[in-house]
Amino acid sequence: MDKSRRIKLSQLLNTIETQNMKDIGARTGNVYESLAIIAKRANQIHADLKQELHAKLEDFASHSDSLEEIHENREQIEISRFYERLPHPTIISTNEFLESGLEARYND
Repeated sequence: MDKSRRIKLSQLLNTIETQNMKDIGARTGNVYESLAIIAKRANQIHADLKQELHAKLEDFASHSDSLEEIHENREQIEISRFYERLPHPTIISTNEFLESGLEARYND
């Protein structure tokens, strides 16, 4: 994920807001189809964020089998906090759908 997208995501409100179902359904003509598109995109966002977080935290992983005390790493904590503060993937995908108009491709 590029830096400009991270900044944009961190600026989204991390709260749930009610949405007008007519606005959601207007893009596809069917509310359920629109919700399926939003849900599919939310799953993609979640998978991307999870993969990115695990890749960043892998740098801090201890691969030794000893039972030594694990020391807290400030950078690791900051990375985790950043991802915890991000809005839920459903909020992000709903915003993308309403603002930029996600495109759905059908396999016919």
